[in-house]
Amino acid sequence: MFDLRSEEARLLLNVALMATGQNRFRTAAKILVALERFRPNEASIASANAILFISMLDFQGAVDYIDNEALPKFPDNAMLKAFKGMALLRMERTSEARIPLEEAANQSADKAAAQLAKDLLI
Repeated sequence: MFDLRSEEARLLLNVALMATGQNRFRTAAKILVALERFRPNEASIASANAILFISMLDFQGAVDYIDNEALPKFPDNAMLKAFKGMALLRMERTSEARIPLEEAANQSADKAAAQLAKDLLI
């Protein structure tokens, strides 16, 4: 059985994020699918998938992914909540966006997620 060490997974995750940033969405999606197979309990992969949807301007897809796949696995993940709020804001669903953004902003475990949520609430 093939094993993927954490440093290898981190490298592949970074490659997927770089591919997303270069609008190479299919490449990023393929890498993330492979990473999920080997590291199903990594919330960072779920966050990268949310970023991928948002980068593709598929805001409803991002919300659906976060609600149906990511948050059920990682219910307390503030970054996922911040990304959900971001996607809702991009769809001009401001009142709906406040709930996940406030949840993310009011936690202290992930300072980056809290700051992102606070910035989006302004």
